[in-house]
Amino acid sequence: MDYVKAFLIGGLICALVQILMEKTKLMPGRIMVLLVVSGSILGAVGLYEPFSKWAGAGATVPLLGFGNTLWKGVKEGFGEEGVLGIFKGGLTASAAGICAALIFGYLASLIFKPKMK
Repeated sequence: MDYVKAFLIGGLICALVQILMEKTKLMPGRIMVLLVVSGSILGAVGLYEPFSKWAGAGATVPLLGFGNTLWKGVKEGFGEEGVLGIFKGGLTASAAGICAALIFGYLASLIFKPKMK
């Protein structure tokens, strides 16, 4: 049942973003930033953690989850290292995800031979 819930919640988030893209003139990059910032804000006010525990991977995989991961890293970094932790914490917490995106993106470009438009 956890898989079904994660699929439905993740699909709902993606569907809402698709509606936002279709009904507004916002560019995809701005929508992505909006999602990351929304995840950070929801994490800061304490709403994202209970939601992610309930929804599982359906809430943690989309960009909302990335924003929450950045927020948790900044909060932890500030607690450990003070002001310097504000700048280091988010990157430290999300380093594995960023590295995976870069590596898998590079491997996909080798396999599929992308062309410039």
